Amino acid sequence: MNESLIDLRKKLHKYPELSGEEHATAKRIVEFVKDYHPTDIIENIGGEGIAVIYEFGDDGPTVAIRCELDALPILEENTFSYQSKNKGVSHKCGHDGHMAIVAGLSEWLEEAEIKNGKVVLLFQPAEETGKGAAKMLGDIRFTNLAPDYVFALHNLPGQKMHSVLVKPGYFTATVQSLCIRLKGKKAHASEPENGVNPVLASAELIQLLATFANPDFESDDFALLTPICIDIGKKNYGISPESAEIHYTIRTWSGLLMSGLEDKIKDSVDVVAKKYQLSHNIDWFEFFPASENNAFCTELVEKVAAQKGFDLKKIHSPLRFGEDFGWFSQHYKSVIFGLGAGEQHPSLHHADYDFPDELIDTGIAMFKGLITEILVN
Repeated sequence: MNESLIDLRKKLHKYPELSGEEHATAKRIVEFVKDYHPTDIIENIGGEGIAVIYEFGDDGPTVAIRCELDALPILEENTFSYQSKNKGVSHKCGHDGHMAIVAGLSEWLEEAEIKNGKVVLLFQPAEETGKGAAKMLGDIRFTNLAPDYVFALHNLPGQKMHSVLVKPGYFTATVQSLCIRLKGKKAHASEPENGVNPVLASAELIQLLATFANPDFESDDFALLTPICIDIGKKNYGISPESAEIHYTIRTWSGLLMSGLEDKIKDSVDVVAKKYQLSHNIDWFEFFPASENNAFCTELVEKVAAQKGFDLKKIHSPLRFGEDFGWFSQHYKSVIFGLGAGEQHPSLHHADYDFPDELIDTGIAMFKGLITEILVN
């Protein structure tokens, strides 16, 4: 294993930063890749985003390799020497490892025998909020790079270590978060008839929304509605409350199904709020479009995995989590694939999760193979 990359990974882990605040993380990446003499480094793309560019001639396609800069608002339970120093913030999705993999490509690219084409190492901010990819795509300095292909990976606990998971078409779900706000009228708890209490409406609405779910993830009509938080009233037993908030994340495979589900939710809130004489509004946020893998790019991943001797697992249903790589897949030939992080490894977003360092070499081998297939062979 490459000790310099493990050291980088642990430094990134030790000083995590939340979405949109990845200033020191970006600076640490730039300082690392500078030693491997890229053609150019473009900073502050769509926020803290970075493009590290290696040019090998005027002709040939441009290949972009994308990873994520941000961490999560999770208090770390691990007690190892590189434990997070930023309390309440930690790399519990493995973005520190993803960065080490992509940064590690710079050492190879400095000496790579490539005659034509361009490689762009992309370090994207704010993946966890679903905002970063869209902001990078809205930055002309990125669009001017005009990538022909964009590749990414995600480590997957629960899967055999070093295995490669791939699927053409949808690879991750379309995900949308929302907050339903109901507003009535406050009253004394002994005289609730003088107010408008949103509790019964909230209960009815939760039951109604549950009927929209189809938890069968092997179905094309898969729909998951997960209640996240309910906030009604205060622990004051003399007051009948006037307001309520109900938070959800909702998931489907396709954007079309998501639009239909959103319309059903809007109609339901309208009907229930009117029934109980409540005013209402819905906030929609943290949208992740489905990552839709290009067929040719998927075949390349399968080919490279076979060349490198990695176990290949062709999955039949998309992964249920959101990944804002979906924004890239809407505009470019792209693929995101999974790397197994160990069948007994703690799950993503768990407080004791840590990226397995042995995956760094695996990820680098896969990306080197993909770049070679396009720019050399």
